[in-house]
Amino acid sequence: MSYIEPEILSENAVKVLHDYIHKIDELKPKDRLKIPLQEMPTQEPHERACNIEEVAIGYTVEEARVEALRCLECPTQPCVDGCPVRIDIPSFIHEIAHGEFQNAVDKIKEASLLPSICGRVCPQEQQCQLTCTVGKAMKNVDKAVAIGRLERFVADWEREQGKVKVPEVKPPTGKKVAVIGSGPAGLVVAADVRREGHEVTIFEAFHKLGGVMRYGIPEFRLPNEVVDQEIDSLLKMGVKIQKNFVVGRTRQLTDLIEKDGYDAVFIGTGAGLPIFMGIEGENLVGVFSANEYLTRANLMGAFDKEHADTPIYPSKVVAVLGGGNVAMDASRVALRLGAEKVYVIYRRTEVEMPARKEEVLHAKEEGVEFHFLENAKRILGDEKGRVKAMECLRYELGEPDSSGRRRPVAIEGSEFTIDVDTVIVAIGNGSNPLIHQTTPELETNKWGNVIVDEKQKSSMDKIFAGGDIVLGAATVILAMGEGRKAAAGINEMLAKESAN
Repeated sequence: MSYIEPEILSENAVKVLHDYIHKIDELKPKDRLKIPLQEMPTQEPHERACNIEEVAIGYTVEEARVEALRCLECPTQPCVDGCPVRIDIPSFIHEIAHGEFQNAVDKIKEASLLPSICGRVCPQEQQCQLTCTVGKAMKNVDKAVAIGRLERFVADWEREQGKVKVPEVKPPTGKKVAVIGSGPAGLVVAADVRREGHEVTIFEAFHKLGGVMRYGIPEFRLPNEVVDQEIDSLLKMGVKIQKNFVVGRTRQLTDLIEKDGYDAVFIGTGAGLPIFMGIEGENLVGVFSANEYLTRANLMGAFDKEHADTPIYPSKVVAVLGGGNVAMDASRVALRLGAEKVYVIYRRTEVEMPARKEEVLHAKEEGVEFHFLENAKRILGDEKGRVKAMECLRYELGEPDSSGRRRPVAIEGSEFTIDVDTVIVAIGNGSNPLIHQTTPELETNKWGNVIVDEKQKSSMDKIFAGGDIVLGAATVILAMGEGRKAAAGINEMLAKESAN
């Protein structure tokens, strides 16, 4: 899908809604399948590549209602099965179609307190939209009902109307719960546990809340203002916050229970340990992990060069190694920081890329160049130890590996060199090792992920875990799903203790 002016998209939606609004309750499935998918309005590509404002502008009222009319309201609700937190998707979409936006967002918040965030960054095409009957009927998941865009629309509507409701909190129980990390898993645990009347304190290592949503996802995809406003609901519920508090350094994990009197602890410290390729030249000046690069830009304000709290490396030609969403984020951030050329180097083809199609499309529109079936062999430096070039190998695809994707095989003798001054490694992150290192009795697997049972309880009494520290680097919504299970486990345990 190529770029279309937002005004044209809006005019088209107004016409379609006019044709269908008078017979909204009489529409048959065959009628709904004829309604065109509503594309998401965006900034013009060349303009947005020079600013950090949000790329996706969001639906108008008419666009949202037309898109909602495409839902078949299936009695089997396969989309709900595809949602890690099991939002009642058909119900909230039905409310949007009828213009009842507050009812829609209330329905979402029965399962999720972060709809503005999830509507923007969740890979719906791999989850709820993958199982959508409309997409299956049209034999194209890209034609499924745009569930994520609709979720974002009503969440933004509620916030813009000043109608955000604070969830009710039950009477105090006298129980205390510590939540380590303020990423998506931690925020969900804090909300669900606090609703039951337990006292909750979030311990955050950084000076700002949000975890990966703050330091890992650029503002042009997820504005910090949105993160702040979602977190504000927790504060109004009475959740306490301790920033600049590193559990494992400021305080030991076991001390929270044995000395500070917490009745349960949730570990949601994420996957913040960068993985490198282990090739020659990775220690040169101008080589960054995507984690560091994005943290400097997103959390520490490097976009604001006049007032930034952190320096950022000046780059003209950037190579980003990897094919996931983090690679897309890093490449697009590099453009916005002034790079003249940005290459994404990926050793498979575009078909195998794990990044969302939408993010790949946006990167291409903005001018990022993709080099498929290539990968770095070594990074070359100048006499001052700075990156000056990168030697690469060409690849071909072999048989599928354990991920189900065809395995990349290097072509012998295919080496070639490209001139670059910056290399960003975006091939993944490992679990934060600090708590395991300082709490050896906590059982982990060989990758450092905390081992938990079906209720997210760890090997240690009263200690639960979830999100990327358990799953490895995953998605916001999967982390939220883990958080919901952990909160249920904690609430069940504390209820039993109170009953005895």
